[in-house]
Amino acid sequence: MYATATGSSASMLSTRNMSSVYRQIDIETGVSGASAHQLITMLFNGALESITLAKGALLARNIEAKCNAITKAVRIVDEGLKAGLNMEAGGELAQHLHALYGYITTRLTLANLRNDAQALDECTRLLTPLRDAWVAITPEGASVVRAALEVQA
Repeated sequence: MYATATGSSASMLSTRNMSSVYRQIDIETGVSGASAHQLITMLFNGALESITLAKGALLARNIEAKCNAITKAVRIVDEGLKAGLNMEAGGELAQHLHALYGYITTRLTLANLRNDAQALDECTRLLTPLRDAWVAITPEGASVVRAALEVQA
């Protein structure tokens, strides 16, 4: 019923595939047990990591990897951070963040089209202080800010 890692079934998964499976399980486990505060932190970290990977791929002239990493960053910012804003409860803060995330998404898209490392750096400079500020807020003390930022269920 279940594949085992013995005998011939070990050859079914390469070391890279097994690593990928374990990483995916770790991510899914982290997400399923995470608070709204932790989920947003994970989104910030994922976006920043993807931008870093995109810049490395751009500099290495690996177009496919650059496109994949930027696409992932755009999705995290647009479908995660921006879509997760509670515009009603968040008031002016949520409106400003919504506009900023839209700007970051545009800059990432242009960086992809123009192979613009400076645009990627700009996105990192814009997201890093938000991520750092978010991490500095304790989940218990973040009720007002969380109203603007928490992921809507």
